[in-house]
Amino acid sequence: MMSKKVQRGLVIAFVVILLAFAAWVAWTYLHGRNANVWAFIKEPMAHKEWTTPAGLQCPNAPFIIPSGGFIGYYYGDVFKLGKKHQGIDIFGGVEVAHMPVYAPYDGFVSREEGWKSSLILRVPQDPLQPDRQIWVYMTHMADRKGNGLIDKMFPPGAKDVPVTQGQVLGFQGDYSGNPKRPVGVHLHLSIVKDDGQGHYLNESVFSNTLDPSPYFGMDLNAKTAPDGPPRCLLSVQID
Repeated sequence: MMSKKVQRGLVIAFVVILLAFAAWVAWTYLHGRNANVWAFIKEPMAHKEWTTPAGLQCPNAPFIIPSGGFIGYYYGDVFKLGKKHQGIDIFGGVEVAHMPVYAPYDGFVSREEGWKSSLILRVPQDPLQPDRQIWVYMTHMADRKGNGLIDKMFPPGAKDVPVTQGQVLGFQGDYSGNPKRPVGVHLHLSIVKDDGQGHYLNESVFSNTLDPSPYFGMDLNAKTAPDGPPRCLLSVQID
């Protein structure tokens, strides 16, 4: 049997771990970008200075901002233990179906048969590394019940529909997959690697995605981004 000293040590260790976890949860959900996102969702007009206009193209950046609103969550933000956010979230601060979503770059749009709120844009030549193909995944373009807010040009099953930068793709929605638990009206965007065979990798795996910062000319990386809403950088660099 364990001695009382060992038992007390284990209890103390468990309590410390529990308190540390509770502190992490409190900090994650009540502070930082999460707090700002909730503040914006509740009172968007009170935080208009946080927003970035759709169509903005920072100096030397190839992509335009695909939808207007507050860029609330960044690449690498952590909401669950062991899981990093694979892209950025732009919160429109408006009702469902009111904030347009535009193509961030020229390319070819596809929509899988089962996708209610998602599109993926194939960019044959990465503008920052032309020897590779990349994909731009965009989602939450449906209402809470799964009614699509995607342009009719891209029905389920659409394949390689050519689009130009700035072309309307759909509208921001709040679809989460569960009508009883909708998300705030926003657009999620991830830049996804190609598998080398002409198909996109699994977007839900963080290592399959790329830091969007150099594509938009903003520091959108959770590790390095300064406080406050993102702003254009003076130059764009590739890691």
